[in-house]
Amino acid sequence: MAAKNLPPVWNKMAKHAMLPETTHDERARYNFLASLNKHLAHVSQGNQMAFDKRVEPDFKKDHGRGFTTREEVKEAMKKDPHYQAWSALRRCTMEMRQQAGRSLVLRQAEDLKEKAESLNKGKKTLILDKECQPPPYLLAVDNHLMPGSYHTEVIEGDVSAAANYDSGVFVTTAGLLGKFNDGGGKAISHWMKTTHSEFKPKRILDIGCGMGHNVLPIAMAYPEAEIIAIDTGAPMLRYGHARAMDLGIKNVTFMQVEASQTPFEDESFDWIQTTMFLHETGGKSIYKIMEEIYRMLKPGGITLHIEQPQYTDEMSLFEQFIRDWDAYYNSEPFWSKMHDIMPDELMTKSGFNKEDFMQIGVKAINDLDDGKTKADEPEDHGRSPVWNVFGAWKH
Repeated sequence: MAAKNLPPVWNKMAKHAMLPETTHDERARYNFLASLNKHLAHVSQGNQMAFDKRVEPDFKKDHGRGFTTREEVKEAMKKDPHYQAWSALRRCTMEMRQQAGRSLVLRQAEDLKEKAESLNKGKKTLILDKECQPPPYLLAVDNHLMPGSYHTEVIEGDVSAAANYDSGVFVTTAGLLGKFNDGGGKAISHWMKTTHSEFKPKRILDIGCGMGHNVLPIAMAYPEAEIIAIDTGAPMLRYGHARAMDLGIKNVTFMQVEASQTPFEDESFDWIQTTMFLHETGGKSIYKIMEEIYRMLKPGGITLHIEQPQYTDEMSLFEQFIRDWDAYYNSEPFWSKMHDIMPDELMTKSGFNKEDFMQIGVKAINDLDDGKTKADEPEDHGRSPVWNVFGAWKH
């Protein structure tokens, strides 16, 4: 009997000059881990049953009341054997994914560096600044358990962190961000082109671009626009620029800039975008970044932010708890605080008018999806049928 609802194999990923070379065993390891993650998504459904059948009734019996915070849910669920088994296995997949990715990119780090240098040489669309340093809160975190996070260089001119991310994000999303891992960028650009076809941005800023995978669909949708993509991680920018050059996308300038203090002029962009970036900002930075966005955005311009849905009173405490798994066990320490912020309040504090605020869902576009897959667990944005977006026009 044929297996049903399996993720696509890694071999389906689109190839470009910067994608690391893989052996048979390395591809098999990625495929195994993607399938294991897919299986664990089904196993996770048992967490709700454990909560409903055991954890919540026992808590009510012991305390004479129901749960009042997701932290109480967390402490109670930590003692449940089903949750313990699922959580431990999921953590193992995250660690094994990093081990698999780092091993394959480090053995070819010099080759990847040379490829990037060849594609980037003489191009004015890559601007690095040795004086630009990641903010302190990023220096203290190995995001997604990635050793050294996005910015650490193991050799001069390194691109291995980005190569690891590009080749291995397939595992944690079970391949459902598309052939180029660009599902977010495709979704938002498609929404803009279909919903606001009259909007003709001349200048677009992508903040926290990483390896540029989500800004490139925007660049392709608006080929006449000047697009600037910023990040503090030099390995990401080198790799992302080289990747764009190989794919023939020439209207994006990759710049090493810290998002809370940019060099750009007031009211100089028509569209400012982030994709799964804000949950990785710490402390008060998210407010500083949004104030900077307001400053840089032209009147009549738009800012949009793809993120997981915010925690609201309408969201159950159990769902908030299960979504928080990444904060506890996947080195995403700012996840919970960011999702507790009400986005309309965040934006009005930064200068936007409340009546201009929007919160929408944009349809996921995935060129690896055969139409048979489905969302398995709430925190898995890779398999969700829509991306959650908030933003505002500036008037």
